[in-house]
Amino acid sequence: MAYAVNAGVRIHYSVEGDGPPLVLQHGFLQSIADWHEAGVVAALRRRFRLVMLDARGHGGSDKPHDEAAYTIDKRVGDVCAVLDAEGIGRAPFWGYSMGGYYAYAMGVFAPERVSALIIGGQHPFDRVRSGMHLVIEAAMKDGPDAVVEAIRPFAGLMPPGFTARLRAGDHAAFAAMSFDEAGIAEALATMAIPTLLYCGDADVVYAQNAEAARLIPGARFVKLPGVSHMEAFYQADVVVAEVIRFLGG
Repeated sequence: MAYAVNAGVRIHYSVEGDGPPLVLQHGFLQSIADWHEAGVVAALRRRFRLVMLDARGHGGSDKPHDEAAYTIDKRVGDVCAVLDAEGIGRAPFWGYSMGGYYAYAMGVFAPERVSALIIGGQHPFDRVRSGMHLVIEAAMKDGPDAVVEAIRPFAGLMPPGFTARLRAGDHAAFAAMSFDEAGIAEALATMAIPTLLYCGDADVVYAQNAEAARLIPGARFVKLPGVSHMEAFYQADVVVAEVIRFLGG
């Protein structure tokens, strides 16, 4: 298992495939395993050197229980630590959902490390997440199954692998990272990074995604008709084709 360390926090990551590097960052409650289960790794490993991170609080990475450990500057630092560990100066970055917020932040706070951004199911505006914090904390009192059931209405599609990992996850860490965050949309107009955004039009944040695409100079936006938030991740064949086209085939 490979790790990078950022200010004492270990970040687990995995590298697969051959070719130019492409960084993948999963969403909230997910892990590297979800990229495999969605078919993204199998589809891209012959074209790219895929560098996949377990976000802090998830998978094989360290899981602090302090809210202060999950500020966006620390998460950007995690990505940069992995890039440094792999000797990568600059690479395209693909983030979904929470990972999409990482992508916006990389474009704003570490633009020298990203050559392109692919952002799915996420927006750069204020993120109101304290309700999720309360849901997780309340459900934790009744055990892992209660946490899974409490999150189900928010998640929608929950494949068996995702559900099993959620049941076994560190729920206190999930609660700690579920706090309201100020947006970074005001900085998007200054970004000069090629950007592809995509979102299902059945996703509750579809309108914000479309607006974000309007704010980023030259951004391309792909609408996925009839697709919900989780479906846009796990039904990835259409998105993979768009990513390949965007990154130059």
